[in-house]
Parts: sequence; structure tokens; C-alpha cells
Amino acid sequence: MIRRPAARGTRAAAARRPPALLAALAGAGDRLTVDVDGETVAFTHLDRIYWPADPAFEQPAITKRDYLRYLVVVAPVLLPHARDRPLTLFRWPEGIAHRRVLEKHWEIALPAFVERVDVFSESKGRTDQYVLCNNLPTLLWLAHMGTLEFHMWHSRVRGGADAGDAGADFGTSIGALQSSVLERPDYLLFDLDPFIGDAAAGKRDAPFNAAAFAKVEAIALSVHALLADIGLASLVKTSGKTGLHVIVPIVRSLRYGAVREMASYIAARLLREHPGDVTTDWSVERRTGKVFVDSNMNARGKSITVPYSPRGLSGAPVSMPLTWDALRGAVPTEFRLPTVPAIVRTRGDPWAGWLERKQDVMVRLGASAG
Repeated sequence: MIRRPAARGTRAAAARRPPALLAALAGAGDRLTVDVDGETVAFTHLDRIYWPADPAFEQPAITKRDYLRYLVVVAPVLLPHARDRPLTLFRWPEGIAHRRVLEKHWEIALPAFVERVDVFSESKGRTDQYVLCNNLPTLLWLAHMGTLEFHMWHSRVRGGADAGDAGADFGTSIGALQSSVLERPDYLLFDLDPFIGDAAAGKRDAPFNAAAFAKVEAIALSVHALLADIGLASLVKTSGKTGLHVIVPIVRSLRYGAVREMASYIAARLLREHPGDVTTDWSVERRTGKVFVDSNMNARGKSITVPYSPRGLSGAPVSMPLTWDALRGAVPTEFRLPTVPAIVRTRGDPWAGWLERKQDVMVRLGASAG
């Protein structure tokens, strides 16, 4: 069951428009109640530091106010990617120097403008409620609640012509969920992580390592070339940490199990071509010095960072979509919360409209095998 807010009339309040909303945030004291797209949203502790100053980038502390202003600017490119996808959220209500909270199922009362969906949990034998981020008021409210990382499912609750007869019942039983559109992802995913330097030791906030990223960039380009040989177009973005995400937009004719098998097949081909640089081994000790290509993330309930979401790490890095040409020589640390708005204004969104450019992976793989 999807719970969507009732349709509301459009208000003429100037504060709903980005320039005026940005001005309101800039001029407010430590709290603000404002109209956002016809919804009343209250913010407090606007001067709370979410990301401390980072001397490495000569970057001052980033407050809740700064973060909200960032989201107002990038919302037109961020929201289309998150729309209708159940979210896994990481919250730091007091900022990244304090406690982190993993939030999947909100137990508190949610504002009326927050859409949500009931999804059956096989492990619990009951329904869980997931949040959907389908509008600007929700995006800003979640940020106000300390959500500094947005992670999205690979599948959406909304049906469509490419989903065939997949159902819209996600919450009554595991059988219904497995027959629903949430069981059919929009893309194949390849999650690439370098295990070099501090990253090999499993440090979550490992400092940027140029050599490690150069290797993961080279492998991503190899994935891109291999997919192109099969006849599949792909997209790439930084993870916001040390790795890269490569996705292949596909029509929703396949369930997760089949998509995972296909991704594993492609990863195995990549391993055969680059045995000294690539690993698919789950043993962390055997990954050292190589790029781990994870195809097992192609599963219901797994998630990736939403494009343009920041990470709860020093410097406020952002998961940044790139063109394949822009990937060459890219430095992920250049994509941070203070720098990304200007980049978006200049370059636009390289992933714009990707849902309208899906491919039939069965046809492509069949032609490649032939």
C-alpha cells in the first residue's frame, strides 16, 4: 500500500520558489517556519554544525542551514532519481561528530506530505513502512531530521509499460511482494571498490588515495567497454567515498534473481580479462591491491547512494553522476557539498532522463552469446 498525500492547491507564496526559499534560509535566525511548495515546514537549530570544518580543503563548517540551501539547489536533479524508491537513510541528528542512526522504518509520526509505502518483511512476517522522497518538503524535512545520506532501492513502487503485469501489492504477503514491481529493478548494478591503502583495512572514512581511485577508474572504464561490446549503454557515478557505481538501465521484465545472475556473468568475464586487478572474492584478505566488483548488490532491499546525496564523512563528499569522458582523470574529492551546485549549474545532470532510455538486456545478451 502506498500512502500519498492528498492533492493540494498550489499556493502563490513566494517562499515556495527556490530563490525566495534560499533567501528565507539565509536571513532566518536559528529557526524558521516556511511555505515549501504549499506545505508548511518548520526548521530548528539552523546553525547546528553537521560537518565540521575541514582544513584539508580549506572548507569551513557546514551547518544545517548550509545543507538545506544545498538541497534546495540540487533538488531538481536529485528528486527524479529518488522518486518512488523505498529509502534507507543514515541520520546524524547532532552532526557527523556524533552518533549515527540507521533509519529504514520510521516509528514516529510523519508529516502528511511524506509519502510512504508498506513492504512485507519475510524475516519479520509482517509489514514495514518505508519512506519515499517524492517532493521538496520531504527532502528538506528529512535533512532537518539529520539525514545526511540518502540510499535508494534499485526498484520503484510505480508501475509502467516496461513492468508488464507486475503487481502493486507490496505488503500483504511475501508472495505478493515477489510478484510485484518492487521485485523488478530498473538497472543492473556494478559496485566497484578499491582495496588499496587504508581502504584495504576496511576503514569507512579512509582518506582519498589517488592510486586506488586510478585503479577503480580504469576498471570502471573496462566495465563500460565490456558492456558496450555486448550492446549495452551504461552510466557511472562516484559513490561519495572511494568507489564507483556503474548501472545499466533495463526494462523491468526480469526479477532480481535473474538480474543478479546476469551481473555475475558480466563480472566473471571482467575477472577473466583482468585477473591481476579485479576480484569478486568475498574474502577481504584476498581483495588487497585489487578492485572488488560486487554484483551481489542486485537484490531486493539493497541500495545505493542517491545521486547528489552527500555522505556523512569529513569534507561532505557527494555521490556525483559523471559522463564517461568526465570520469577520466576525475578526482572524487572535488565533488563536495560546497562545490557541487556550481558544477550542476554548469554541466546539468549527466543522468537526466535515463529512465526513458532503458534496454532489453535479454535481447542484448542473447545477441552477444550468439
